[in-house]
Amino acid sequence: MRTRLVLLSAGLLDPVTGEFLPETALAVSGGRISALGDDRRIRALADSSTTVIDLKGAVVIPGLVDGHLHPVSGAELTHGLDLSRCADLDAVREALAREVRSLAPGAWLHGWGLDPNVFEDRPVEAAALAPVLDGVPALLQLFDAHSMLASPRALELAGVDGPRSFAQSAEVVCDEAGRPTGLLLEDAACELVERAAPRPTHAERRARLAAALRGMAAAGLTGGHAMDANGDSLALYAELDAAGELPVRLRVAPWCQPGTDADALRALIEQQGTGGTLWRTEGVKLFMDGTIDNGTAWLERPDCHGESTHAFWPDPEAYTRIVGELHRAGVPTATHAIGDAAVRHVLDSVEKALATGDRGVRHRVEHIETVPDDTLRRFAALGVVASMQPTHCCDFTRADHTDNWSRRLGEERASRAWRCRDLWDSGATVVLGSDWPIAPYPPLGVMAGARHRRPSRDLSRPPHGPEQALTALEALRGMTVNAARAAGEEREAGRLAVGHRADLTVLADSPLTTAATDLPDLPVLLTVLDGRPTHRAASL
Repeated sequence: MRTRLVLLSAGLLDPVTGEFLPETALAVSGGRISALGDDRRIRALADSSTTVIDLKGAVVIPGLVDGHLHPVSGAELTHGLDLSRCADLDAVREALAREVRSLAPGAWLHGWGLDPNVFEDRPVEAAALAPVLDGVPALLQLFDAHSMLASPRALELAGVDGPRSFAQSAEVVCDEAGRPTGLLLEDAACELVERAAPRPTHAERRARLAAALRGMAAAGLTGGHAMDANGDSLALYAELDAAGELPVRLRVAPWCQPGTDADALRALIEQQGTGGTLWRTEGVKLFMDGTIDNGTAWLERPDCHGESTHAFWPDPEAYTRIVGELHRAGVPTATHAIGDAAVRHVLDSVEKALATGDRGVRHRVEHIETVPDDTLRRFAALGVVASMQPTHCCDFTRADHTDNWSRRLGEERASRAWRCRDLWDSGATVVLGSDWPIAPYPPLGVMAGARHRRPSRDLSRPPHGPEQALTALEALRGMTVNAARAAGEEREAGRLAVGHRADLTVLADSPLTTAATDLPDLPVLLTVLDGRPTHRAASL
């Protein structure tokens, strides 16, 4: 088999030991690392068709993998007005006013990344944005993507004029007179209004997705665990893959929602393993709760508003039964569980499943924002992966606990936020990700946040829970070795070894010696997927 790619004069960094390998070059054939050695030996493997790149001492690491992201929905949600940098209501109003002036008559305004902390002590409701949105149909996604604000005109066009009942945890928030405030909680409520807005064409969605994935590759990502397969997501992946335009390897977990019957569950099981060259359906995504910020998490004790007391599944035992059936079918699950009660129920459900089936099936809990001490060691004991997004703690909470998340939980629970260190030390496999579009996808920023736990917008501010920080090597493992282990791919991914996938990220310097606060700006010089460059800096 011919040598497709040769990388010379490289520092080959092993994410297991944290040391550089003795070799300085590698060769790629058939999408795999085919040889490691010195420059002279590896150069001799090249022929006239081989791409040869002199890295001039740059650092090669296994390709970085985002443990939790939403490529298709993210590409759609982030096509609109970015409100994520607005720190107060005045800034939000100014941004909306500018956008309104540019809109055609009757056009919908779409915004995303709205931080509920801008409302401070005021209710999160559309009235706070009047008169800017008067007469304008607007949908403003809150940063958690589990809630949105709809303007009065948007509610009118959607025919939403009062409370609704849903089969799952969701709410059209209304005032004492039964009038909608504009706040919509969870997908079922949001979709009521979203259906009234114009939808992008398939071609537009394909182009947006392709652009987003190219951005990910340029940021150093070679892979991602995609936590949804909604709408035409799989068709879009298949199109890009067939056209040779898929620059990120994707492991896709379709959703299983409350009300899933036997036929739908059987279809999810039969869907496993389907896909293309660079994407595959592996696992099922479930939800055990919503979010703390909008009061839809599942907590063992209510938050300060008396909210976050219910599971996303009206019958939590139905969730337990489905996890058991998926486990017996050999299907790994990934469950969104943010609150302590939600996490506990997932662990209890996995423990029941393990008693009836193969212990080799790897289940995961996604997010894990607050948990008590007695849950920590259960992750390792049950072999459950802890999938976490440290930048959420960095950017959506504050060290002094004056943010919405912390105030809702109270001091005791806010002090045990995103326990990355404790979970790691308890023996859990901790995988890091962004949950894009909730937080930015550049992986160096994710690793940096795991280390410094400071707001990315102002790194001079104090960290939230610095005792929960990971080391530089642990953060690197969280997006390489551990990501591979979570996917059951540790024998072919996550290491620089002969026979492993040639998914590689090349950096200007070592991520282990670069200061955490400087890491997001470390240049990504080259990204290689399946042996082919998907990003190459001009300096190479």
